[in-house]
Amino acid sequence: MLKVGLTGGIGSGKSVVARVFAELGVPVYDADAASKRLYATHAGLQQALREHFGADIFNEKGLDRARLAGIVFNNPEQLELLNALVHPPTIEDAENWMRTQSKHPYVIKEAALFFEAGSAAGLDYIIGVDAPAHLRLQRAMRRDGVTREEVQARMKRQIDPVIKMMLCDFVIKNDEQQLVIPQVLELHEKLLSLSLAKPTA
Repeated sequence: MLKVGLTGGIGSGKSVVARVFAELGVPVYDADAASKRLYATHAGLQQALREHFGADIFNEKGLDRARLAGIVFNNPEQLELLNALVHPPTIEDAENWMRTQSKHPYVIKEAALFFEAGSAAGLDYIIGVDAPAHLRLQRAMRRDGVTREEVQARMKRQIDPVIKMMLCDFVIKNDEQQLVIPQVLELHEKLLSLSLAKPTA
């Protein structure tokens, strides 16, 4: 079984691409959704968050995301600390999930920060989803209901998209000029072939 990463900058449309793979029957692990689940269920992570950010980031409903966001937003050191706490249990959770999917030719792990988090090493291939900056900006503003400045600030915290795409093995263009589905179908066939060529452990 191949372990395939799927990444892209904010507003690139990687979640749209992930849904196309899922429609093809490929198991998809959403690292962002998993981290939100772990905030609520992983006792070790919860304890670490309390120790580093204060007990009041949790309330009777669970993690107070607005309070945590207020602490880490525009504070690179605190954001780096948060990522350092969240990434290890998320990576472990993804590995456990992948072990349950071994009957499939390949699986997709969707995440924004493979290279930044150091989690690219355990993957066989990485797919990048690329889109022009102006489209990414418009999509993120529309999707999240935030200002241009807020999206630009988030973009600055991610690795340069040109470098990110160079680090990927495959790139899907989501620029509203090229159709996404044919690109995914072509890549799906390629990954199926590559999975047949991979030696079994």
